[in-house]
Amino acid sequence: MTHTKRDYSVDRRLLAVSGVALLVGVVSTLAAAALLALIHFFTNVFFYQRFSLTAASPAQNALGMGVVLVPAIGGMLVGLMARYGSEKIRGHGIPEAMESILFGKSRMSARVAILKPVSSGIVIGSGGPFGAEGPIIMTGGSLGSLLAQYLHLTAAERKTLLVAGACAGMTAIFATPVAALLLAVELLLFELRPRSLLPVALACAVAGFLRNLAFEPGPLFPLHTEPVTAVAFVSCVVAGVLCGALAALLTLSLYKAEDYFHTLPVHWMWWPAIGGLIVGIGGYLEPRALGMGYDVIGDLLNGHLLVTAAIALLTVKAMIWVIALGSGTSGGVLAPLLMLGAGLGTLLAPYLPGGSPGLWALVCMAGVLGSTLGTPLTAIIFAFGLTHDSEALLPVMLTTAVAYGLTTLTMKRSIMTEKIARRGLHIFREYGVDPLERQHVSDLMSPDVIAIDGAMPVADALSRYYGDHDPYRAYPVTSEGRVLGMLDYPTLRKYECSAARCIDVLSPLHPEHMLLPGATARLAAGRMAQLEIGCLPVVKDLASLRLVGTVSLRDLLKPNRSLIEEETFREKLR
Repeated sequence: MTHTKRDYSVDRRLLAVSGVALLVGVVSTLAAAALLALIHFFTNVFFYQRFSLTAASPAQNALGMGVVLVPAIGGMLVGLMARYGSEKIRGHGIPEAMESILFGKSRMSARVAILKPVSSGIVIGSGGPFGAEGPIIMTGGSLGSLLAQYLHLTAAERKTLLVAGACAGMTAIFATPVAALLLAVELLLFELRPRSLLPVALACAVAGFLRNLAFEPGPLFPLHTEPVTAVAFVSCVVAGVLCGALAALLTLSLYKAEDYFHTLPVHWMWWPAIGGLIVGIGGYLEPRALGMGYDVIGDLLNGHLLVTAAIALLTVKAMIWVIALGSGTSGGVLAPLLMLGAGLGTLLAPYLPGGSPGLWALVCMAGVLGSTLGTPLTAIIFAFGLTHDSEALLPVMLTTAVAYGLTTLTMKRSIMTEKIARRGLHIFREYGVDPLERQHVSDLMSPDVIAIDGAMPVADALSRYYGDHDPYRAYPVTSEGRVLGMLDYPTLRKYECSAARCIDVLSPLHPEHMLLPGATARLAAGRMAQLEIGCLPVVKDLASLRLVGTVSLRDLLKPNRSLIEEETFREKLR
């Protein structure tokens, strides 16, 4: 029987979905290039009054006090698009993707696929303090979902392609395919199975290769730090605690700002314009706080900003980012978190021994990102992918672990899941092997089977098998040891006064109505839920249909009892 058991539940559908994922990777890369082009276009239009796709920073504008109105105009346009186009373009993209995956069967609309990049291009191009990664995650995910819907795929396959598109888009923006794959595992897939992991990995790989054709190859922020000394262990712990504290502060501040906007006596359509006005004031005071700020991240990592200048810039950046995002506009969170984390490291660098100054900007960047999103593995590999600094891996890992541990212990939810929880939907983010997948039908089935002879009259079966004991149980019906089907009490009651035999009242037998010994207990539970029955027959094989046992709901409780014992029983040292 061992030869029937597998490590993974896969079938040939995996090949088809993987093939489609390759196409999704191509489309998402093109979408990422289009999104960046839109951002450049609107930046030139809003700040320099020219039609151009050339990369430009809002910081060099010559608008004077007029810069205050630019983000407000962008916010007003996006508010109108959200109200009359689709409300789903509001927010930073990742929570919306998570909600669609868990509660919307991974269905996204073509309207979102079009309006999300356009609205994000307008917001960021008009000075919004966001990155492009949130919008491209939503846009790439929409494209993957739409393609899956067009091909009439299942909800599980649709989820896979949605995540493939989202992570391929992130790869195209940041050139971090491994980090994008880990983001899928930690934040979007809600499983770790070949059926989803392989297609997402292929989409990210395609985006990684194609990115070099559309963008400059190499890491986004190349960096090389010196090896750390032993005292850096203590410094990393201190940095991790402060990163976790900053992550908690940013999360709480964001949702306080969102609560404040909900108290305003105006329609939510106008909130992004109000938030944009605050962004404009901040941009007038600190022009480099406007826009994506990738240049600022690079300067922080390479020590090109004085501490006093960094304090002023990052204070303004944090305030306008929290207010703008709280207003419900369209934008991402990764780039602002990277900047704020790198800024914290810049402030701490003079006081943390054991490593070079640039190291602390990098480790805090990863620590703030991982603890805010609740994605430590993604943050660690993301920091490496952005810089290719292998010497920093160990301190990055320690800092991120400490920061993640702090927020896990002190915060009920992350910045991503809090938004969903406020809509009455809770996400539990701990993953483990389902105890029903650790057991097989052969381990749990009852070999001492009570079976009904198919030739027995219905009245006799009722009196013999459905007396006062267990009146709702289903029993297998057999003929010469071969399973004919299952009969339950309500079915037999319909024919109680007739002369029918049990074989006459059986429904047509399908393979779904029986189990093989090598099937997992999870499959058995799923079949019972689908058929709304509490017991299924186990047959030797589908050719002979020879009955070898039954599995009931009571049998399926055994693995959970074992798990509870493992979690709660404390053993003494022997």
